[in-house]
Amino acid sequence: MFSDPRHLPGPGPVALIMLEEARSGELFVNLAATLARVAASFTLAMSLGSALGYLMGRSRLADKILDPWLVVLLNLPALVVIVLAYIWAGLTEAAAIGAVALNKLPGAVVVAREGARALDPTLDEMALVFRLPLKTRLRHIVLPQLAPYLAAATRSGLSLVWKIVLIVELLGRSNGVGFKINLAFQLFDVRLLLAYALPFVAIMLGVETLVVQPLERHVSRWRSDAA
Repeated sequence: MFSDPRHLPGPGPVALIMLEEARSGELFVNLAATLARVAASFTLAMSLGSALGYLMGRSRLADKILDPWLVVLLNLPALVVIVLAYIWAGLTEAAAIGAVALNKLPGAVVVAREGARALDPTLDEMALVFRLPLKTRLRHIVLPQLAPYLAAATRSGLSLVWKIVLIVELLGRSNGVGFKINLAFQLFDVRLLLAYALPFVAIMLGVETLVVQPLERHVSRWRSDAA
């Protein structure tokens, strides 16, 4: 099967169709659409998830009320969330981004909650003694301690968002890498599939190597300094 070029084409045919898609502009338009959805859904999920996680980690009442919902979201299949979002909100951009963000949200909440529970209480007492404003406390006391946890949530969250965005596009969008992969599947065109999958993987590796890993090392540098 793998000797058949229809099932596993060589680098030449894949590079040729990739060049054709790039010349027409289709490759860049669809990559840009996917990256925009990744950025929007990831930002939404991390912002809301970090806030909810911090609240649950600092308030027993909030944790007791929200924890059952968190467990449901953690165990709810991504496909169910995506399909329900499209049924309830229609095949819209907001539904697509919201479905991806909702799948990422519980993971961010869990990590942020654990970080909030691990905050040093003596630093809180110091902030109260010196009557530091809330903004100053968050910036100089809370965020530095939460940074390693948020970096971990960023790394795991991006790996999840990359995958779910493609499913969202495959099921209900008219552009993006997932849409083109669905089109390639319908045409049984492995060349087209690889022509979009390979640049997408390259971008994922680039973001991981050039953005996520340096960020993780930066926020964790105090550990090596202390050692």
